[in-house]
Amino acid sequence: MSRKPLPRRILFVMATDHEYREHLRARIQPLITGVGPIEPAIGTTIGLEQLRIANELPDLVVSLGSAGSRRCELGGVYQIESVSWRDMDASPIGIPTGVTPFADHPALMVLPTPLAGVPNASLSTGSDIVVGDRYAAVDADLVDMETFAVLRACQRFGVPMMGLRGVSDGPGELNGVSGWTGLLPLLDERLAAVVDLLILSGTPE
Repeated sequence: MSRKPLPRRILFVMATDHEYREHLRARIQPLITGVGPIEPAIGTTIGLEQLRIANELPDLVVSLGSAGSRRCELGGVYQIESVSWRDMDASPIGIPTGVTPFADHPALMVLPTPLAGVPNASLSTGSDIVVGDRYAAVDADLVDMETFAVLRACQRFGVPMMGLRGVSDGPGELNGVSGWTGLLPLLDERLAAVVDLLILSGTPE
């Protein structure tokens, strides 16, 4: 596919080089933050602050990578329509589950889904790898460990964010690292195709 230059500045954020393979390498140079909610929160904040100092804040951040699911198609790629934080539970002091005490965010945060033809899905971020029967306790289509953290960093800088996730696991049990990495080459190709759509379509206002 012949690709036009990006119409605006887009910062792609990924957790690990495991997900950043041949097809994505041919298209983008992401900020690699590390895995889990804490490392991406730190890494995205540092990256955005460096860009702010250089007067080069992006017009859009894209949280890009893999996710687990027992609802969505294995190997499918989805735009994230909403994200929540499943680890946060301050309900004993009267704060709704998913809301950080004394912070300014709702339990469920809606994200832009600008790409026609790419299905939407809800996502839950947490510090645990969800497997087996634990999916039943998650009220979202997908699970990951980074998107909510990246979003909170973006909100501090007033930068919009969207999420793109490919389903790497979920059905059956997850047998070691290979159970997660097995589909990553396919997801690399499919996520790259969606990145092409984003480049061609422009960024959301």
